[in-house]
Amino acid sequence: MSARHTPGPACVADDADLFDVAEAIAAEWAALGVRGSFLARHIDTGEQLGFDVEESVPLASVAKVPLALVTLDRIATGELDAARPVLVDPATSSVGPTGLAAFRHPATVAVGDLLLLMLSVSDNAAADTLFGLVPAEEVDAHLRAWGCTGIRLRHPLNRMYECAAGAAGNDFSLALELAIRDDHSGRHTIETLDPAHANVGTATGLVDLLQRVWRDDIAHPDATAELRRVMGHQVFTHRLASELRADTLRVSGKTGTFLHLRHEIGVVESEVGDRVAMAALTRSDRRANLAPDIDLVIGTSARLAFEALRR
Repeated sequence: MSARHTPGPACVADDADLFDVAEAIAAEWAALGVRGSFLARHIDTGEQLGFDVEESVPLASVAKVPLALVTLDRIATGELDAARPVLVDPATSSVGPTGLAAFRHPATVAVGDLLLLMLSVSDNAAADTLFGLVPAEEVDAHLRAWGCTGIRLRHPLNRMYECAAGAAGNDFSLALELAIRDDHSGRHTIETLDPAHANVGTATGLVDLLQRVWRDDIAHPDATAELRRVMGHQVFTHRLASELRADTLRVSGKTGTFLHLRHEIGVVESEVGDRVAMAALTRSDRRANLAPDIDLVIGTSARLAFEALRR
């Protein structure tokens, strides 16, 4: 693989045609005012294309994927029981609009079902309940032991909201303004948006992780198999999967959204055996909670990359 040195994002690819696709995707992002990193890699051939693939970016809910892998590994090795019941109390659980985070009353949920809620509907309360069983430090240590570079886990999910509230009170608009301002200045008012303190990952590190999960080259094989299965249950199809909706394709993914961050990582599989792992990590100056055009450009990027890399 080589890099073409041009103004703007540093594009990488394995041949000239793939360079052209990477540059076209980067140009689409720039036209929308989107900054960030993108990488797509054919899991079996190793061919890839992307840009700014070594930039370390706060992960938001994408951090739930390595948390799930380490938790599933503990289950597969008998250290943790998937059927173990855990009480989740909304009075002390994490902020979020989905799953247990939106509950008004305490609920008892098995560990295995917490994993499903965490990955399928991005339930922050389920995630932080699992972080209570498998702390961020332990997840990070497992990643280091497995040779995963480019990913660091340092805190539970609710820490993001605590830091935003600490900087802006309950004013989400102000928190968004601070995030955008600080992204340009490099001096972060919200600690969990600072790459030195946040849960972070690079596009390369995340695609490496997905490739190893899909090839059963990390953790216990039962853990990787279950992670693939549960990632296939994600209900959100507005990003990577938005232009890949076909009976001949399967998209397994995990979104991540916080303030100006809109991410997704995942794997696209075709019925003829193509498997392409992707990471799209975006930031923008958009002063809006919803940005469907940015979501759609992630989907367009995924389609262009998959079409270019499939055999």
